[in-house]
Amino acid sequence: MLPEPAQKTRVIINTDAKNEADDQYAIVHAILTPSFDLHGFISAHFGTRKSATSQSDSHEEILRLLDLMSLKGKVPVRGGSPKALPDEVTPVPSEGSELIVSEAMKEDPRPLYVAFLGPLTDMASALLEEPAIANRNVTVVWIGGADWPVGGPEYNLSNDIAAANVVFRSKVQLWQVPSPVYKKMAVSYAELYAKVYDKGAIGKYLVEQLVEWNRQNVPGPIEYRSLGDSPAIGILMYPDCGAYEWRPAPQFNREMNYVHTGASRPIRVYQSVDQRYIHEDFFAKLAGLVLAQP
Repeated sequence: MLPEPAQKTRVIINTDAKNEADDQYAIVHAILTPSFDLHGFISAHFGTRKSATSQSDSHEEILRLLDLMSLKGKVPVRGGSPKALPDEVTPVPSEGSELIVSEAMKEDPRPLYVAFLGPLTDMASALLEEPAIANRNVTVVWIGGADWPVGGPEYNLSNDIAAANVVFRSKVQLWQVPSPVYKKMAVSYAELYAKVYDKGAIGKYLVEQLVEWNRQNVPGPIEYRSLGDSPAIGILMYPDCGAYEWRPAPQFNREMNYVHTGASRPIRVYQSVDQRYIHEDFFAKLAGLVLAQP
C-alpha cells in the first residue's frame, strides 16, 4: 500500500511545537503518513509572552517526539527564526528559511507544500531572501488568522503580523485555515485515553502533556482540547476534505483585521474540514505504529 517515492507529496512542517499541546499530534501524524516525502521539520518561535527561548523550546520538543518514536536523527530538524520580522522588508535568516529556499528551488516535478502551524516568519524570510521561490511550484498551508471577512486577534498571526503581510502579498500559492475552522477539531479526554494513551511511549506522552497543559492554563473543569493544527495534515493528504472558497488575499492591520485591498492573487480559504477523517486517520496510524513495533 505504500506509494512509490515519485508519487509522494513533498512536505516541510514548520511548527511552534512547545507553544501549546496540539502541534505534537500534527507532528506525529505527519511522521506516520506514508504518502508524505517529509523533507524536515522547522522549529518556530511563538513570541516572547510565554518564553524568552520559544524557538529553541520548539526545537527540543520536536526532538523529544522523535526520540519517543525511536526516530532520533532520522528526520531532519532545522531551527527557524528566534523572533518575528522587524518589518516587512527585512528577513531573519535561519536554517529553516534556508531549507525552504533549497527545497523550493530544486528541480523536482512534484509540488512542495510547506505547512505552518504557528507564525509565518520563516516563509516570509525565505521569500525576502529569494523572491524567485514565489514563482516556483510551492504551496503554503497556514493554520492562522481569524474569521472572514473582518478578522481580529488570533494567536498565530499575533506572533508575526509583518510576516503574514509579506506572505499574503506575495505570489506564492496559499491555503489558509482560519480560527473558526481549526477550533472545531475537538477531542475529549475519554477518546484520547481510549485511542491514544495505550499506544506506546509516544501515545502516553501525547495524552499526558495535553492534560497537563490544560491543567496549568485553562481555568475551571475541562475534559477536551481542540487539535487545531491537525487540519494542515488532513488537507495535505486530501485537499478536498473540507469546503473552501477562493478569495483575494488581504493584508492585516495592527489590530489583525483583514484589509481587503483586492490587489493580490486569490488564496484558498477553508470554511470547514472533515474532523472525523482527520482524527480517525491519526488514531489508525498510531495503532498501526504500535502493531508494527517488535
